[in-house]
Amino acid sequence: MAMGDYESTAASLQGEENLIAAAEHIVKALGSNKNFTKDVKKILADLGSQLSTMATIEDNMVEGKKSGIEEQLSVVEEKIMSWESDDSMIWDSGPDEVAEYLNAVDGARKLTERLENQCLSSQEEKDLLCRAHDVLQMAMQRLEDEFKHVLVHHRQPFEPEPISFRSSEDDAVEEGSIVSFGDESVEESTLRDSISRNSEEFIVDLVHPDVISDLKCIANLMFSSNYDHECRQAYILVRKDALDECLLNLEIEKLSIEDVLKMEWRTLNSKIKRWVRAMKVFVRPYLVSEKWLCDQTFAELGSSNLVCFVEAAKAPMLQLLNFAEAISIGSHQPERLVRILDIYEVLADLLLDINALFSDEAGSSIRIEYQEVLKRLADTVRVTFLEFENAIATNASTSPFAGGGVHHLTKYVMNYIRLLADYNETLNLLLKNHDGAAATSLSPDTSPATGEESITKDFSDSCSPMALHLQSLTSVLEANLDEKSKLYRDASLQHFFLMNNIYYMAQKVKNSELRLIFEDKWIRKHNWKFQQHAMSYERATWSSILSLLKDDSNSSSGSTSRTVLRERLRSFYVAFDEVYKTQTAWIITDVQLREDLRISTSLKVIQAYRTFVGRQMQHIGEKHIRYNAEELQDYLLDLFEGSQKSLHNPNRR
Repeated sequence: MAMGDYESTAASLQGEENLIAAAEHIVKALGSNKNFTKDVKKILADLGSQLSTMATIEDNMVEGKKSGIEEQLSVVEEKIMSWESDDSMIWDSGPDEVAEYLNAVDGARKLTERLENQCLSSQEEKDLLCRAHDVLQMAMQRLEDEFKHVLVHHRQPFEPEPISFRSSEDDAVEEGSIVSFGDESVEESTLRDSISRNSEEFIVDLVHPDVISDLKCIANLMFSSNYDHECRQAYILVRKDALDECLLNLEIEKLSIEDVLKMEWRTLNSKIKRWVRAMKVFVRPYLVSEKWLCDQTFAELGSSNLVCFVEAAKAPMLQLLNFAEAISIGSHQPERLVRILDIYEVLADLLLDINALFSDEAGSSIRIEYQEVLKRLADTVRVTFLEFENAIATNASTSPFAGGGVHHLTKYVMNYIRLLADYNETLNLLLKNHDGAAATSLSPDTSPATGEESITKDFSDSCSPMALHLQSLTSVLEANLDEKSKLYRDASLQHFFLMNNIYYMAQKVKNSELRLIFEDKWIRKHNWKFQQHAMSYERATWSSILSLLKDDSNSSSGSTSRTVLRERLRSFYVAFDEVYKTQTAWIITDVQLREDLRISTSLKVIQAYRTFVGRQMQHIGEKHIRYNAEELQDYLLDLFEGSQKSLHNPNRR
C-alpha cells in the first residue's frame, strides 16, 4: 500500500472507531430506562450486541494499522540507517539515491506526526513513537551535514574585476603633510580614480545554479520536521565563512579600532584604499548576490531568508564599519582629508543598497550603525577641512624662500585643492551650515593685506559652499605668502616672490576643473594681482638703474657733461652686473611667465640703453662702451634660471 493510501485508510478507520464508541454509549444509556417496553429493551440489547461485535472488529483493524505503521517505520529506518555507516555524501551519489533518501526521510516525518496525533496508551505504542523520533533525528543530522556539503562543495569562485587606485603622484599629496609639503612631483598630480557609482547592480552565482533546488528541498524538509533552527544555523555558519573568505580575498584584515588608531599614516593610507575597493565589491555585487541566494533557498519559509542573511552578513559588515569608525575618530591632519572623503563617498553611495538589503527589523542594527558611522565621517570631513585652513594660516617660516620661486606651501595647497575639486558634490553637501546656507570661515583679519574685496563681494550669493570655502583657503594662503614675502630685505624680491606664487595659483585654477568652481572673475582678479607685482618688481629693480640713462643735461658738450655721462654709464654697468649676478639665481619655473617678464624687462632696458648710447656716443667715447645692445639682451635672457652667474669682462673699468 502506498503511503498516501495507507494514511487515507487509517483516517477512515479512526472515524469509524469514534462513531461506534459513541453509539455504544447511547445504547447503554437508553437500556437503563425502566419505562421502555420489553420489545424496545430487546431491540436495544440486540443493537448493543452488534455494536460490541463491530468494536471488536475495529480493534482488530487498529492492531493491523499499528502493525502497518511499524512496518513502514522499519522500511524508512533501514534506508536512513544504511547511510549512517557510509562516509560518502548522498548528494555525491547521484539523483536516484538522493530521491530515495528524501522519500525515506519524508516518510519518517509523516509517521512521526501520525503517531504524535494518536492517543498512545500502551508502552509499546510509546516506544514506537520514541523510535520514530530517533529515526527522524538521525535523518535530520544527516541532512544538516548534506546541506553544508552542498553549500561548500558547490561554491562558485568569486573574482571581482580589478579596479585601479590613484597614481603615485596623487599619493605624494596625501602622504605629505602641511609641514613637509610632500614631494615636488605633486605639481603634476592627476585626479583621483573613482569606481563608477552608476554601475548597474548585478548578481553572480555564489553556488552552482543546479543545486539551488536541492538546497531548497533540504531546507523545506528540515523546516517541516521542526528542525528549522538547525537548518538556519547550518546555513549561517557556511555562508558567514564564505563572507569572511571574500573579505580576506579583498585583503581586508580584522583590525580593532585601537589597531587602526595606532597605525602610521603611510600604512593606513594603503589600507584605506583597499577598504574603499572592498566596500564597493562586498556590497555590490557580493552582498546583493548573497541576499539573492538566501531568498532562493528559503523562499517558501517565511522570514527565515531575512534572518539568515542578516546573521551571516552581520559580523563582516561590522568589521568594515569598525574600520570606517576608527577613521572618523582618528587624526584630523589635513593630508587625510581626501581619504576620509573617499570613505564617506563610498558609504554614502551604498546607503540605498544597505537600506534595501537590511530593510527588515532583523537588519535594523546594521542600518543604524551604518548611518551613525556616515554621520560621524561627515563631521570629520568638516573638522578636517577647517584644520586644513588653520594649518595654512599658521604655517610659519623663519627664513626667506630661496630664489623667490613658488613656495612648497603654495604647491601643496593648490594641488590639494585640485584633488578636492573632484569631491565637489560631496563637499557642497557637507560644507553647509545647519540652516542650509553656505558657510565660510574667512574673517576680515585673515584677508591678504592687498586691499582685496571680501569673499562675499567676490562671489555672488548663489555661489556654492565649496566655492566659498576654497576661495577662503586661497585667501588664507595669500595672507601667509604676504607674510613670507616680508622675510626678504630686497623689495624687488618681495614682489618677485608674490608674482611667482600668485601666478601659480591663477594658472592652477585656470587650467583645471577648478575654473568652474572659482569662476572667471577670480581668475581675472588674480591675473591682475600677479601683473601688479610684476610691474612693482620692475620698478623696484630697474627704475633707479634706468634713471642713470636719462639725458637731462642742458649742454651737449663740455668736460663736465662728458664726465657725468661717463660716470652714469659706468654706474649703469655696475648696477646691471649686480642685477645679473643676483637675479640669475632667482627662479621662475613657468616658461611662459619667465619669457614674458624677460621680454617686458628687455623692452624697457634695451630701449633706454640704445637711446642713451645713440645720443651720447660722441661724448662718451667708444672705449667706454662695455656692451652693445644685443649683448645686454642676451644677458637678460639668463635671468630667472635659478643658477647664479657673473659677468667677466677683461676690459671692464
